[in-house]
Amino acid sequence: MVGRMPVRTAVVVGALGVVFGDIGTSPIYTIQTVFNPGDPHPIPLDSANIYGVVSLIFWSVMAIVTLTYVTLVMHADNDGEGGIMALITLLRRTGGGSGRTAAILAGLGIFGAALFFGDSMITPAISVLSAVEGMKVVRPGLADFVVPATVVIILVLFMVQRLGTAAVGRLFGPVMIAWFTAIGACGVGGIVQHPQILKALSPTYALGFMFGHFGIAFFALAAVVLSVTGAEALYADMGHFGRRAITRGWLGLVLPACTLSYLGQGALLLGDQSAVSSPFFLLAPGWARLPMVLLATAATVIASQAVITGAYSVAAQAAHLGYLPRLRVEHTSESTIGQIYVPWINWVLMVSVITLVFAFRSSAALAFAFGMAVTATITITTLLFFYIARTRWGTPLWLVVLGAVPLLVIDLLFLAANLTKLVHGAWLPLLIGISTFTAMTTWRRGREIVTRAREEKEGPLPEFIDALHENRLPVVRIPGTAVFLSRSNETAPLAMRAIVEHNRVLAEHVVIVSIVTLPVPRIPDSERTQIDELVYADDGIIHVTASFGYMEKPNIPGTLRTLDPAKTEGPISVDDASYFLSKIELKKGDAPTMAAWRKSLFIATSHITAAADEYFGLPGERTVLIGSRIEV
Repeated sequence: MVGRMPVRTAVVVGALGVVFGDIGTSPIYTIQTVFNPGDPHPIPLDSANIYGVVSLIFWSVMAIVTLTYVTLVMHADNDGEGGIMALITLLRRTGGGSGRTAAILAGLGIFGAALFFGDSMITPAISVLSAVEGMKVVRPGLADFVVPATVVIILVLFMVQRLGTAAVGRLFGPVMIAWFTAIGACGVGGIVQHPQILKALSPTYALGFMFGHFGIAFFALAAVVLSVTGAEALYADMGHFGRRAITRGWLGLVLPACTLSYLGQGALLLGDQSAVSSPFFLLAPGWARLPMVLLATAATVIASQAVITGAYSVAAQAAHLGYLPRLRVEHTSESTIGQIYVPWINWVLMVSVITLVFAFRSSAALAFAFGMAVTATITITTLLFFYIARTRWGTPLWLVVLGAVPLLVIDLLFLAANLTKLVHGAWLPLLIGISTFTAMTTWRRGREIVTRAREEKEGPLPEFIDALHENRLPVVRIPGTAVFLSRSNETAPLAMRAIVEHNRVLAEHVVIVSIVTLPVPRIPDSERTQIDELVYADDGIIHVTASFGYMEKPNIPGTLRTLDPAKTEGPISVDDASYFLSKIELKKGDAPTMAAWRKSLFIATSHITAAADEYFGLPGERTVLIGSRIEV
């Protein structure tokens, strides 16, 4: 038992550095945003409202983060993986419930994943801006340098993504431990000055604020929700660290530190309402403010890193599940499979984040946009969880209603409050989410259309092999191994058909490979492949189905090396084999398969598809592309 403790501690420290960056930096801007005098629905700054807001923040964190995510949702894992994509996968694999209901909820889940991309753009912008704004507290004359400094930090952050986070990641945990210790200590300092703020821990203050001053409290919710931003990260990163490590990190350090910070800021405002301009930084002693700004900047960079990495993961999973084109994915760590870099996503995020910084120019202005993405994602996650609890786990209906109704009421109140900020910036994540959702569903629909058209052109594989065997398609069999990629063992690969019909030659050993992405994170090597000798057992033509999890990168040569020669009608010469791919040229057709604008969007999206040889790990010098045209 003693020998295992350091491993557990290391995992918890790692989780502190990656998982809690976003939610752990929320105290920087939450209370400041609630009492922002520039808010279209300003909250009056008086002692009663201070108690109410601090109490509301604490109990919102307890209800949404501690109860919804840590206690409930994190039990809904897909073979250890979490996140909204895992919920969608569980939903697909659920046998119970209405098919129509499941389809609607799956669509909501995809929209939640689309909103996450908006979150990935807004989080780096608001987090780094809020930290760098601390310069104005230390030196008011530096106000004009906030935006340029933020842009430089963000540029550097995205430029180094291709190097991976393996080396830097080891530093994240200790930095975040220092961060949580510092904000907790500052909070204690504020509480000591005005210990009566501890009364805000009573739920009676939150309830009294909500029901006694609903007209004010309702609009306050749009800013209070900032205290739970990053809750999705706890669930999304569960596969990397495990539920227990995240739970221990949250209950043991993060929740107490954030609570102390919120209480300390409330205590500060009770004694000095002028501190509302920046209660987080002004809570620190004068000598500690510059170090706190530097520490906050480091913490927000870590928060940004976590959400950027999350965007890579969501994009890769969405591509595997057919909602995005095949993207180039680079694994940045030999030991940690989850550390990936997706160049196209990286550069899109970088341009988007910098654009947001220049457009909004302050964390307060961005806060309205931030809350919308968070509340919508939380509401969708809660809904999906309780549906799965009922249909997959058979949880009694009365228990589902008892849990779902109050939590969904809380989520919907937050969502409704953020909708009041629609014209003040909340439209932004909705626009990003709707645009991404449209692109994802259009790609999936277009892919289905192209697959049907392709299968018609390919024709049945058994008939094609029969024609070869009976010499109705006369060919010369030449020495060597040819590997053709195909979607299934039912149709003949277009590249193979083209070579036979136009060149009248075929390698003496032919391997047709189909890649199947299963709704699980990873597949054991022992279950990776299935071999089919097809029509004849001695014609040198076989079909191999290679299965991969949605978290894995397919590697065809590596997979072929694992095959038993006794089952492949002879040994496969992987190192000398030629690989043949069908390159499809898409054209807009007249068939009423999709609206014209969706056809254009599908064809435009296809241009970001990664090269198949790189994606499947094929040697470029031995890979041949054979073109074909299909109308959408």
